[in-house]
Amino acid sequence: MISPPWVLRSALVTTRARRGIFALLLALAAPLSAQAAEGGGPPDSETASTGAGTAARSADTARVADWIAASRDNHSLPYAIIDKKTASILLFDAAGKPMGEAPVLVGIALGDDATPGVGKKSLAQLGPAEKTTPAGRFLARYGWAAGRQRVLWVDYADSVGLHPIPKDAARKERRSERMLSPTSEDNRITFGCINVPASFYAKRVRPLFQRKGGYVYVLPDIKPIEAVFPGLRAQPLVDAAP
Repeated sequence: MISPPWVLRSALVTTRARRGIFALLLALAAPLSAQAAEGGGPPDSETASTGAGTAARSADTARVADWIAASRDNHSLPYAIIDKKTASILLFDAAGKPMGEAPVLVGIALGDDATPGVGKKSLAQLGPAEKTTPAGRFLARYGWAAGRQRVLWVDYADSVGLHPIPKDAARKERRSERMLSPTSEDNRITFGCINVPASFYAKRVRPLFQRKGGYVYVLPDIKPIEAVFPGLRAQPLVDAAP
């Protein structure tokens, strides 16, 4: 979680299209499986930033990707799908072309809703249960945060942004090591913001989102996925349409 300007806080399609997304998900899973079989360690920062291997993609991630591609819910804007359970991000351009994946860090607390008024609190005022990354569909845009830094605001009202690991947190909380660990359990460490590898942010996220913004789909921890993305209820009808 980071702060809007008024809060001083330092922590900042078709069938072919659907087939292409599933093909990417399966192809990207292969290197990681091979690495595990060979007894290799976690991916290095460059590997993670270019989408060569992260935690296994979930069925929910594939389902949401399929729905967005079929329904064009992104309205011709780039978009990202963030799965908190697997601590991963999939990135797509405005046409739905996959642009890579990377591991992420998310809020410490399980939960899918931001606490009312959390965006107006300082980091020191946040209780453990308030450090959540809210689930949902967000129109993300670049804007200013405290310290005159530009960040990609996912949920501006609740001070949730998407950005690289802050340098002070990287040292104190070993966030880089957490991000690159082979499991997702230790990826819950932020106050609510979504941290991504610096190179992935600079090479992939910023070029896609800096002009017009885009959509960020954050999958839930607890809620049924249809409650967070109601359009999924119509997905069987979309798939059956000629």
